[in-house]
Amino acid sequence: MTDDIGAFVPGPRVRIEGRAGGPLAGLTFAAKDLFDVAGVPTGGGNHDWPTGRPLPKKNAWAVQTLLEAGATLIGKTITDEVSLGILGENAFDGTPVNVRAPGRVPGGSSSGSAAAVAAGLCDTALGTDTGGSVRVPASFCGLYGIRPTHGRLDVTGMLPQAPTSDTTGWFARDAETFARVSSALLGEAIPAALPTKLPNKLIVAVDAFGFADADVAEALQPMVQRLAAIVGNSREEIMAPQGLSVWARAQRSLQPVEAYATFKDWLDHGNPRFAFSVAKALVMGSMTPQVDQTWAALMRQEVRARLNYLLPAGTILCLPTTPFPAPLRGQPLSVLDPLRDRITCLCAQGGLAGHPQVNIPGATIDGLPVGLSILGARGSDATLVAVAQAMEKAA
Repeated sequence: MTDDIGAFVPGPRVRIEGRAGGPLAGLTFAAKDLFDVAGVPTGGGNHDWPTGRPLPKKNAWAVQTLLEAGATLIGKTITDEVSLGILGENAFDGTPVNVRAPGRVPGGSSSGSAAAVAAGLCDTALGTDTGGSVRVPASFCGLYGIRPTHGRLDVTGMLPQAPTSDTTGWFARDAETFARVSSALLGEAIPAALPTKLPNKLIVAVDAFGFADADVAEALQPMVQRLAAIVGNSREEIMAPQGLSVWARAQRSLQPVEAYATFKDWLDHGNPRFAFSVAKALVMGSMTPQVDQTWAALMRQEVRARLNYLLPAGTILCLPTTPFPAPLRGQPLSVLDPLRDRITCLCAQGGLAGHPQVNIPGATIDGLPVGLSILGARGSDATLVAVAQAMEKAA
């Protein structure tokens, strides 16, 4: 198979056949280059990261789980450096092509995985999500994508960034494949898309829709209406009474501090090369005052309390996954930094509260995909996948 879109890590391509007869037999998958594959370097999106490190002896839990379920691994995919990015541009390995939005970024940091699935190079792909790294590329590439309940899945063999926010996630082009893969990784059956099995209350996050570009909010309205018809009982509510930007500030105060702690010894001894934006994030993490960290930790408790209140069992919430479609590739940092900040305003709840979130494709603006997200109570991952299936059937 030819990689014409630059989604896979340069060099020899790894391939491992899945277990014959498994529930995912016949499907192919790729793994973001943060997941260990036995005998293959874990590159982490930075050419200095593997230096001096032994080759992994075991597959990461997520990789092994998909293999045992019957899916065949066909390669490792490009990621933003050590997953510190949200747009998908990598100074070492380049920017994978977003076939759904030519000339635009695929989103990151799971850029290669999303690009490969969107281009039909594999059926599904593993990514990670700390601050939006599955949800954003799923929106930009027009894919189903999930950030599971934080702490639900085993992250053994997955390169960490900020452990209190890190999760494994995955992509698919269609709801059926998404459900099959989700069932294998979540370890439970996906409920039938019947009214008695689905949530019975929907909250529309009006502050999030107001924050998104007006054309995004408008393009998503048919999907919101379809979702409301499926659930049968909807109301509008403010998701973040403190302000979406306040939630984003809390995530930006906590995540870089953890990232710096994760990579501190490597930085100290290896003096590795980084793109400026990545180096800046780590420097800022090393300099975040304790008072800001204390405030952010308290705000995290408020966010968790708010979402626990809004999302009891049987209730889901919807919002735009991203405030705009995929930006153009190769723009200057002065243009990209404000875009990153706006994205974080709609993604911060993932790392702060750890509730499951699924991106559902189905809307476009001038041909560019934008996604609708649904959130549920912690542990309701399979239910959200079932809602995504119901949405595709109702389209």
